[in-house]
Amino acid sequence: MDPHDDSVPAVSAPPPSAPGVRPGAPSQTLSRALTMLELVADRPTPPSIAELADDLGVHRSVAYRMLRTFEVHGLLRRDAAGLVHGAPGLVTLAGGVEQDLRAAAVTELSRVSDALAMTAFLVVWDGRDCLTLATVEPPRGNLVTQRPGTRHPLGVGAPGIAIASVLPAEGQDRPAVREARARGWAASRDEVITGVGSVAAPVPAAAGMPAALAVVFTSPAVDEEAVGAELAAAARRLGAVLGEG
Repeated sequence: MDPHDDSVPAVSAPPPSAPGVRPGAPSQTLSRALTMLELVADRPTPPSIAELADDLGVHRSVAYRMLRTFEVHGLLRRDAAGLVHGAPGLVTLAGGVEQDLRAAAVTELSRVSDALAMTAFLVVWDGRDCLTLATVEPPRGNLVTQRPGTRHPLGVGAPGIAIASVLPAEGQDRPAVREARARGWAASRDEVITGVGSVAAPVPAAAGMPAALAVVFTSPAVDEEAVGAELAAAARRLGAVLGEG
C-alpha cells in the first residue's frame, strides 16, 4: 500500500507499516497531520522537518506541506534554524477544551497536591486512551512531573483503571478494575513508568466525560489507602461542584 494514499481500506485499522496513523483512523493524511502536532508538543526539544518526516514515515516534502498548513492556521511555527515549535494558535484551541471541568478541577488538584506533597492531575477518557488535561505540582515534597497532554492506554495505570471502572464495557474481567469499582479508587505501580506509582479516583459523572483525579509518586512507603481516600473525597467534591455528583 502506498503510504501516502488517502484511500480507506476495508479493515478496522491501517496496516502496521503505516507510521503515524492511529488504529481505525479513516484518513491517513489527517491522522498523520494530527500526529505531527502531538510529536511537536511531546518532544523535549523542537524537532526539525526531517525528524518529523522520519517519525511520521513520510517523505520530507509531505511533512513540509503539513507543516505549512499548520503555519497558515497559526498552530506551528519554525524558528531561524528551521526547528518546529508550537504556535499561539494551539493555546486558543486548548483553551476551550472541557474548560468548566478543568477550571473546577484546579481547586481540588491544588488541595490534594498541597496535602500529599505530590503532583496531582486530572485525566479524562479519550477513546482508547486517557489524556492528562490539567496538572498541579506541589510546592514541596516528592515531585514527579505529569505534563498536560500526556496519554496512556485506557485501563493501564491508576488513572486508566479508575476511568475504566466507570465504563461498563471496559475491563470487566480485569481484577484491578473490579477492585477499583468496589472501593472507589485505583492504585498502580511500575505499570506506566518503571519506579513510579499512582493512585486515582473517578470523578462522579464529570460533566458527562469520564474523568479521574490522580497523583504520582516514587516513594515505596506511600499509604495508598490514605491517598485513595483523599482522592475519592476530592473527586466527590468536584462532582458536586459540577452538579453531577
